[in-house]
Amino acid sequence: MRLDSIGVIGGGAWGTALAQTVRLAGRSAVIWAREAEVVDDINTRHVNSQFLPGIPLDPGLRATDNLADIAQADAILMVAPAQHIRTVAAELRPHLKNGQPIINCAKGIERTTGKVMGEVLAETVPDALLAALSGPSFAADVARGLPTALTIACEREDVGRDLAEALGYRHFRLYWSSDRLGVELGGAVKNVLAIAAGIVAGKALGASAHAALVARGFAELRRFAAAYGAQPQTMMGLSGLGDLILTCGSPQSRNMSLGRELGEGRTLDDILGRRRSVTEGVWTAAAVTKLARAKGVEMPIAEAVHGIVEGHAAVDDAIAALLSRPFKAEG
Repeated sequence: MRLDSIGVIGGGAWGTALAQTVRLAGRSAVIWAREAEVVDDINTRHVNSQFLPGIPLDPGLRATDNLADIAQADAILMVAPAQHIRTVAAELRPHLKNGQPIINCAKGIERTTGKVMGEVLAETVPDALLAALSGPSFAADVARGLPTALTIACEREDVGRDLAEALGYRHFRLYWSSDRLGVELGGAVKNVLAIAAGIVAGKALGASAHAALVARGFAELRRFAAAYGAQPQTMMGLSGLGDLILTCGSPQSRNMSLGRELGEGRTLDDILGRRRSVTEGVWTAAAVTKLARAKGVEMPIAEAVHGIVEGHAAVDDAIAALLSRPFKAEG
């Protein structure tokens, strides 16, 4: 499979970081952004001052506002926000080549349908060859070339290995998996749990409470993924446990930092109003809880986050409800 050129859809921090990685891996890269100022910033000043400030970009990285330019690449990284994937993919479809690889890099579940991004792409670009890329990674670390390891998932082993070779390099290690669903579920659910971890930090409940929250959150993630057919080893890997540890453990995480601000008493509208980047867990919480209920999966932490972000429960009341749950066997 020829993979000399990579198109990246999404001019935010993560899309820009991945485009930078493509250049570090020795491939040509073009990034699509809706914002004209982002396109101009990348092309003329070789920075993305709006979404990834302070990090110089490879001068060979090119930006465009025309999706048809992206479709000329050998493979495409889909890094648009999860709730916009369907719209962007539909715009892209007329320009695609049959069997063109599209690698989903968004971490979320479509709020209106309850579908993971792979399912959304299967409906909107049915002739594409689909894969998923996820794992513990902050955009700034990746863009600076700091060591990172992620999972790339594709049902076809030959394609997965080709993609890993094309996108990876010494400081961006990619491990192949066939469990695309599991990789996408891990990336989506951990964002919801990271909001809860942030609330624990914002309320100053202590390191012990944080560790308990992450451990019990991981139990919820494993139950949820198993109910939907994901492989247990995927949840134990980079795109499951690895991503959960990172996202729940650092204020660099947009989801954890949002939870921290909620815990400190700020309102959700106020927090989101001061942000340009999307905080996926806010929009994924409702979908996760709805899907969990449909399968009879107990997810009290995710339910608490859903109640808080939807305005159905105050932070203190949600915490009190979790601490009042009956004692039970660990599982």
